[in-house]
Amino acid sequence: MALSTQPLFFQTTEQRTALARQRFFEEGERPSGLVNEAVIQSWMRCTAARRDAQRPVSFDPVTRSRMHACLTRNRQLLQAGNEELEQLATALSGTNCRVLLTDAQGVVIHASAPLGSAAQPLLQVASRVGVNLAESEIGTTAPGVVARVAQACTVHGGEHFHAMLQRLHCAAAPIRDVHGRLAGVLDLSIEGSPFGFDAAALVGLYASTIENRLLRLQSPAHLVLQFQATPKVLDTPLEALAGVDTAGRLAWLNPVAQRLTGADAALQPPAIDVFGLPLDALLSLHREQTPRALRLPNGLTVWMRAHVGRADGVDFNRAVTAGRPASDPAPAVTVAPAAHTGNAAQRDSAADGDAATLDHHRDRVISDTLAACGGNIARAARQLGVSRGLLYRRLRAQRGDGLSNGASSKA
Repeated sequence: MALSTQPLFFQTTEQRTALARQRFFEEGERPSGLVNEAVIQSWMRCTAARRDAQRPVSFDPVTRSRMHACLTRNRQLLQAGNEELEQLATALSGTNCRVLLTDAQGVVIHASAPLGSAAQPLLQVASRVGVNLAESEIGTTAPGVVARVAQACTVHGGEHFHAMLQRLHCAAAPIRDVHGRLAGVLDLSIEGSPFGFDAAALVGLYASTIENRLLRLQSPAHLVLQFQATPKVLDTPLEALAGVDTAGRLAWLNPVAQRLTGADAALQPPAIDVFGLPLDALLSLHREQTPRALRLPNGLTVWMRAHVGRADGVDFNRAVTAGRPASDPAPAVTVAPAAHTGNAAQRDSAADGDAATLDHHRDRVISDTLAACGGNIARAARQLGVSRGLLYRRLRAQRGDGLSNGASSKA
């Protein structure tokens, strides 16, 4: 009896992808296990939208007005990624990769120059600011899938929906904002040959760094906590970041912080429930030169630093420092023993009764500075480094019924 010479198993990625395409496009079967599930889902969406896999793709830019609006709307994202995009391009200078940054809808807002000498006819037209890489425009690609589902994705060669894009390989990762929404997509693409390195890991590393910078830029009115289970990885993409608002509630967490605390920022829990310390004690951390050890209510000990930014033009560093009387020292921050976690009702009561919020400190330093200047608005504004108009507005907000006679008479 003759034995079949057909291989029982497909050994290479290319062979598995070819079989997946055959089953999906020719036989109408779902090729589970042969390609990434995210790719299969994208193929299904493209098919449902009646896209033709054999149709040529044109990388047309959006209109000039939409391009301008995209660049304007994403200024903070571009600012957050400025340094990292340059460093990533340097790291890839010996490859033929392109670095792309898109907005949340898939429109390219940054594209690196060619990083190699190989001919790249497809990337030459795709890697332009304003080109729309959304799945609805060019089918299955890594940046298009990430823009659609907000999850990291890699698409190799034949995994692209359109046949003409099968020379491309791309890996992309999401960048989220303080609201947990997709802010942009970072993508690495190469044409003609597979990546010679782990592109998914590299793009994920840089996307995390850009996301952390964006979170800080979007948090001028938040107390930003920086922590990890080892102080050696602070100021790296592996650090945990959390934002606490002026009411002492959790405003946001980056993915690392979510994993360390187990908290859900969408619920805006009191910071004392997540970190075991009231806002006043967390604020005091910003004066420390080195990270402090802190035991979280979940039992994990982390090393933490705190940073305060600027809001309404008033420097919160000055507010926190000047807003507390010398006779009222900040409470010491120590490793919190498990017994200190208490029950939720007690912690809520402590948080609600704590007057030392960022708003309190800001208003306190304005009042103290104004009193030291004899009620002179112009002099107080110069002392605080803000405009008189801004100081007037802040005082009106404090008092509700306008400026006091003493202050207004000396403006």
